[in-house]
Amino acid sequence: MKQILFGLFVLILTGFSSARAVLPDEVMSNPALEARAEHVSRELRCMVCQNESIEDSSAELARDLRLLVRRRIAAGDTDAQVINFLVSRYGEFVLLKPRFEPKTLLLWLLPPLVLLGGGAALWANARRRCAKQGGEAIVPLTADEEARLGALLSDEVPKPS
Repeated sequence: MKQILFGLFVLILTGFSSARAVLPDEVMSNPALEARAEHVSRELRCMVCQNESIEDSSAELARDLRLLVRRRIAAGDTDAQVINFLVSRYGEFVLLKPRFEPKTLLLWLLPPLVLLGGGAALWANARRRCAKQGGEAIVPLTADEEARLGALLSDEVPKPS
Protein backbone atom coordinates (compact mmCIF):
# COMPACT_ATOMS: atom_id res chain seq x y z
CA MET A 1 0.00 0.00 0.00
CA LYS A 2 2.86 2.37 0.85
CA GLN A 3 4.43 1.72 -2.54
CA ILE A 4 1.21 2.62 -4.34
CA LEU A 5 0.86 5.86 -2.35
CA PHE A 6 4.51 6.73 -3.00
CA GLY A 7 4.03 6.06 -6.71
CA LEU A 8 0.97 8.31 -6.82
CA PHE A 9 2.85 11.02 -4.92
CA VAL A 10 5.75 10.89 -7.42
CA LEU A 11 3.32 10.88 -10.34
CA ILE A 12 1.52 13.94 -8.98
CA LEU A 13 4.81 15.79 -8.39
CA THR A 14 6.12 15.08 -11.87
CA GLY A 15 2.78 16.10 -13.34
CA PHE A 16 2.89 19.46 -11.58
CA SER A 17 6.51 20.11 -12.46
CA SER A 18 5.77 19.99 -16.17
CA ALA A 19 2.66 22.15 -15.90
CA ARG A 20 2.65 25.29 -17.97
CA ALA A 21 2.23 28.68 -16.38
CA VAL A 22 -0.02 29.91 -19.19
CA LEU A 23 -3.44 30.73 -17.83
CA PRO A 24 -6.59 29.79 -19.74
CA ASP A 25 -7.46 33.42 -20.45
CA GLU A 26 -4.09 33.85 -22.24
CA VAL A 27 -4.59 31.01 -24.75
CA MET A 28 -5.35 32.13 -28.30
CA SER A 29 -8.40 30.66 -30.02
CA ASN A 30 -6.45 29.83 -33.19
CA PRO A 31 -4.30 26.70 -32.50
CA ALA A 32 -1.71 27.63 -35.14
CA LEU A 33 -1.21 31.11 -33.66
CA GLU A 34 -1.12 29.64 -30.15
CA ALA A 35 1.61 27.19 -31.23
CA ARG A 36 3.63 30.10 -32.65
CA ALA A 37 3.15 32.08 -29.45
CA GLU A 38 4.32 29.12 -27.35
CA HIS A 39 7.37 28.67 -29.58
CA VAL A 40 8.34 32.35 -29.32
CA SER A 41 7.65 32.43 -25.56
CA ARG A 42 9.96 29.44 -25.00
CA GLU A 43 12.84 31.44 -26.50
CA LEU A 44 12.35 34.42 -24.15
CA ARG A 45 13.78 34.64 -20.64
CA CYS A 46 11.68 35.61 -17.65
CA MET A 47 13.37 38.68 -16.19
CA VAL A 48 12.28 37.70 -12.68
CA CYS A 49 13.17 33.98 -12.72
CA GLN A 50 16.08 34.37 -15.16
CA ASN A 51 16.48 30.65 -15.90
CA GLU A 52 12.96 30.01 -17.07
CA SER A 53 11.20 30.90 -20.26
CA ILE A 54 8.23 33.21 -19.98
CA GLU A 55 6.10 30.26 -21.09
CA ASP A 56 7.07 28.30 -17.95
CA SER A 57 7.22 31.17 -15.46
CA SER A 58 4.35 32.15 -13.23
CA ALA A 59 5.76 35.63 -12.50
CA GLU A 60 3.52 38.61 -13.26
CA LEU A 61 6.08 40.09 -15.66
CA ALA A 62 6.21 36.79 -17.56
CA ARG A 63 2.42 36.89 -17.88
CA ASP A 64 2.61 40.43 -19.25
CA LEU A 65 5.25 39.37 -21.77
CA ARG A 66 3.22 36.31 -22.82
CA LEU A 67 0.22 38.56 -23.44
CA LEU A 68 2.40 41.00 -25.39
CA VAL A 69 3.75 38.17 -27.55
CA ARG A 70 0.24 36.91 -28.25
CA ARG A 71 -1.03 40.42 -29.07
CA ARG A 72 1.81 41.03 -31.54
CA ILE A 73 1.30 37.63 -33.19
CA ALA A 74 -2.45 38.30 -33.43
CA ALA A 75 -1.60 41.67 -35.02
CA GLY A 76 0.30 39.84 -37.78
CA ASP A 77 3.95 40.13 -36.67
CA THR A 78 6.29 37.31 -37.63
CA ASP A 79 8.16 35.38 -34.92
CA ALA A 80 11.35 37.29 -35.74
CA GLN A 81 9.55 40.63 -35.51
CA VAL A 82 8.15 39.75 -32.08
CA ILE A 83 11.57 38.66 -30.82
CA ASN A 84 13.29 41.72 -32.29
CA PHE A 85 10.67 43.97 -30.66
CA LEU A 86 11.32 42.44 -27.24
CA VAL A 87 15.11 42.55 -27.73
CA SER A 88 14.91 46.23 -28.65
CA ARG A 89 12.87 46.84 -25.52
CA TYR A 90 14.70 44.63 -22.98
CA GLY A 91 18.08 43.95 -24.58
CA GLU A 92 19.78 40.68 -25.56
CA PHE A 93 19.33 39.36 -22.02
CA VAL A 94 15.69 38.60 -22.79
CA LEU A 95 16.81 35.76 -25.09
CA LEU A 96 17.35 32.38 -23.43
CA LYS A 97 19.69 31.41 -26.27
CA PRO A 98 21.82 34.42 -27.26
CA ARG A 99 22.38 35.13 -30.94
CA PHE A 100 25.69 34.21 -32.54
CA GLU A 101 27.10 37.68 -33.21
CA PRO A 102 30.54 39.30 -32.83
CA LYS A 103 29.58 40.75 -29.43
CA THR A 104 28.51 37.30 -28.15
CA LEU A 105 31.41 35.41 -29.74
CA LEU A 106 33.23 34.95 -26.42
CA LEU A 107 30.05 33.65 -24.81
CA TRP A 108 29.71 30.97 -27.49
CA LEU A 109 33.39 30.06 -27.82
CA LEU A 110 34.50 30.12 -24.18
CA PRO A 111 32.97 26.76 -23.09
CA PRO A 112 34.55 24.73 -25.94
CA LEU A 113 37.87 26.55 -25.45
CA VAL A 114 37.84 25.75 -21.73
CA LEU A 115 37.10 22.08 -22.50
CA LEU A 116 39.87 21.94 -25.08
CA GLY A 117 42.31 23.65 -22.71
CA GLY A 118 41.43 21.26 -19.88
CA GLY A 119 41.83 18.27 -22.19
CA ALA A 120 45.20 19.56 -23.40
CA ALA A 121 46.35 20.09 -19.81
CA LEU A 122 45.32 16.54 -18.85
CA TRP A 123 47.02 15.12 -21.94
CA ALA A 124 50.26 17.05 -21.23
CA ASN A 125 50.21 15.97 -17.58
CA ALA A 126 49.72 12.32 -18.56
CA ARG A 127 52.58 12.52 -21.09
CA ARG A 128 54.86 14.13 -18.51
CA ARG A 129 54.05 11.45 -15.92
CA CYS A 130 54.61 8.63 -18.43
CA ALA A 131 57.95 10.13 -19.52
CA LYS A 132 59.02 10.54 -15.89
CA GLN A 133 58.12 6.96 -14.98
CA GLY A 134 59.63 5.50 -18.11
CA GLY A 135 62.84 7.51 -17.78
CA GLU A 136 63.79 6.18 -14.35
CA ALA A 137 65.84 2.98 -14.20
CA ILE A 138 64.87 0.36 -11.65
CA VAL A 139 67.78 -0.06 -9.24
CA PRO A 140 68.05 -3.51 -7.61
CA LEU A 141 68.21 -3.76 -3.80
CA THR A 142 71.56 -4.08 -2.09
CA ALA A 143 72.34 -7.13 0.06
CA ASP A 144 71.69 -5.12 3.27
CA GLU A 145 68.35 -3.87 1.95
CA GLU A 146 67.31 -7.38 0.94
CA ALA A 147 68.22 -8.75 4.36
CA ARG A 148 66.29 -5.99 6.11
CA LEU A 149 63.28 -6.51 3.83
CA GLY A 150 63.34 -10.25 4.50
CA ALA A 151 63.49 -9.56 8.24
CA LEU A 152 60.57 -7.12 8.03
CA LEU A 153 58.49 -9.61 6.13
CA SER A 154 59.23 -12.34 8.68
CA ASP A 155 58.59 -9.95 11.62
CA GLU A 156 62.20 -10.15 12.75
CA VAL A 157 63.69 -6.71 12.82
CA PRO A 158 67.49 -6.86 13.05
CA LYS A 159 69.28 -4.55 15.41
CA PRO A 160 71.03 -1.70 13.63
CA SER A 161 74.77 -2.19 13.42
